[in-house]
Amino acid sequence: MRRRRTTPVLITDAQESPDRERLSREVRYLIMMGLRAVCLIVAAILVSTKPPLLGLWLGLCIAGMVLLPWAAVILANDSPPKPQYRATNWLRRKEAPAPVPPRAVAAPPDPRVIDADD
Repeated sequence: MRRRRTTPVLITDAQESPDRERLSREVRYLIMMGLRAVCLIVAAILVSTKPPLLGLWLGLCIAGMVLLPWAAVILANDSPPKPQYRATNWLRRKEAPAPVPPRAVAAPPDPRVIDADD
């Protein structure tokens, strides 16, 4: 006979479909590459306007243009953690197990007595 699980299964523990996971990684990659393009445009505007602290602003834009592609590729190739390494499973193990509710509740006895001899 199989034993039933005492803890409920949460829908948040279900894995994401591969297509949806790939789509989210593609969107993340495109957003980061868009930010890189923004850094390039801002750097071009800064060079033409020559604001105060030009070196600092150009340094930040160049750092964004260099580091964003690296981070985008790393995050786009990253897969979600395996179930045994997810933080929710690690945190759930430390909690005390939930009490199991009783299967059936006994009905209270009927205080009326019906006698057929009267």
